[in-house]
Amino acid sequence: MTWTMPPEWNLHKRTWMGWPCNPDLFELVGSDDAAFKAWSGVANAIARFEPVTMVCNACDADVVRLYLDQSITVVERELGDSWMRDCGPTFVVNEEGALGAVDWTFNGWGGRTFPEGSADAHVARFVAKKAGATRLPSLLVNEGGGIHTDGEGTLLLTESVQLNRNRNPNWTRSEVETEMHGKLGTSKAIWVPRGLVADTSDSGTDGHIDTLVCFVKPGVVVVHGQADTDHPDYETAREIEAIMRSQTDARGRALEVIVLEAPKERFEHGEPLSCSYVNFSFVNGGVVLCQFDDPQDEVVAGVFRRLFNDREIVSVPAVDIFKGGGGVHCITQQEPLCVTNGG
Repeated sequence: MTWTMPPEWNLHKRTWMGWPCNPDLFELVGSDDAAFKAWSGVANAIARFEPVTMVCNACDADVVRLYLDQSITVVERELGDSWMRDCGPTFVVNEEGALGAVDWTFNGWGGRTFPEGSADAHVARFVAKKAGATRLPSLLVNEGGGIHTDGEGTLLLTESVQLNRNRNPNWTRSEVETEMHGKLGTSKAIWVPRGLVADTSDSGTDGHIDTLVCFVKPGVVVVHGQADTDHPDYETAREIEAIMRSQTDARGRALEVIVLEAPKERFEHGEPLSCSYVNFSFVNGGVVLCQFDDPQDEVVAGVFRRLFNDREIVSVPAVDIFKGGGGVHCITQQEPLCVTNGG
């Protein structure tokens, strides 16, 4: 049986999220209230377009309701952290329209949140069961934010993530590709070497692809841009842009590359905060973008309005999410709409 990860712009049945609960996150963001407002801001924005299910620790259930729109479903399950893209399943569908859920091996981003947050290793199994999906376990250590696909056979990923010794020390590049292709229905992998500098910190991911480059349409990618030659991400951004311009997708099309220039540089604790507009979420009839209280916010929103004149473009405050280590895409996980789950 062949399973395929649909493109994120396909219709969704719902979006899954996890409620902030990690004391380290609260410290990075500034307070628990700031984290709650940031996560609920995303959830409430998405709930305008499609159903949202929020997973939370039982002890947080009453607090969650104070922040979320009443339309959002809340389910209780032990969580160590709140990055549903990474600890949750990667949903796939088969040729009969059934829903599957890839349960990657999750080790807390190379051990960063383990053993304290080891409960997150079982979140994908929980979500898969709640969604009524066939669980597809994988021995590959991977996170959902570490991959992007176009739904037509092309896979994007980062050498500093899947090939990192803190995740898969005994896997070759070929073995990683074979496992990915088998689980996602892809046939061609495009690798970039590394991620943004802020993503190498203790609160980082070693370079998730979802802050670097992603497909927005078949044959079209948006890439993180950095115009400041003194910024530590300048060379990385230029290298990734060059790689994308040199590549074809699984169907042989040369990629059209759209650069999304970064907002003005921000610092946290003396280190650059690598904010990226690439980290957004498709929703039914819309796109939810990161907003950084920067003039570039409107420039990027304009790019998306031109790309998607049939979708509503919404921007939500994301600086506090990035202080915690990610963005809108990182805290969401779409469940595709398919034949056997309501399509």
